[in-house]
Amino acid sequence: MPRRSYDHYCGIARALDHLGERWALLIVRELLAGPRRYSDLLADLPGISTDVLATRLRQMESDGLVTRARAGARTYQLTEAGAAVAPILDALCDWGLDRLGPRTTGDAVRGHWFAAPLARRLRPVATAVRTTADPLTLQVQLNEACFHLVLTADDVRHVDGPAPRPDAVLTTGAQTAAALAAGQTHLADAVSAGDAKLEGTPALTEALLTR
Repeated sequence: MPRRSYDHYCGIARALDHLGERWALLIVRELLAGPRRYSDLLADLPGISTDVLATRLRQMESDGLVTRARAGARTYQLTEAGAAVAPILDALCDWGLDRLGPRTTGDAVRGHWFAAPLARRLRPVATAVRTTADPLTLQVQLNEACFHLVLTADDVRHVDGPAPRPDAVLTTGAQTAAALAAGQTHLADAVSAGDAKLEGTPALTEALLTR
């Protein structure tokens, strides 16, 4: 069945024609850190059906937002146009974090959902530890999930999975991670309250705790 259009000559309406279908923006969220297999997308989008996921991926591929690897396992990645949606998701995430509230028993969670907002929150730290040496790496352990943030001289990027040799390791829970990402609590306060644990090299841990 063809998708319906708002038929409004308006940039917002046209964007929603491409991204307003249920799950589309969350698929972009899952692909922002890099290519993902179909099975990974299915596992990290709790509640989506196989039919809906396949349909959305076909639509997004047709729209030039997603491209598929032609060999091996079905792997999807964002095109340049798809990656350009990132600032929109950043703004939506910041708006939504202020309204997240306590986690309910029915709320699914994946640790890497907090990777991008935590990376944005740590950009001032990257500036404070500006160096021409190798980037600094913060590994974040959220329950069973693990990702790491790479701090360069002018940016912070997130990568799925553990870091080979992290400079620091932050261990906490999803609700504390959400509060940190929203700026509702400071890492030093979370550590003092026992809601987070931070270990690693003084150069990075001191910057994390003081900014």
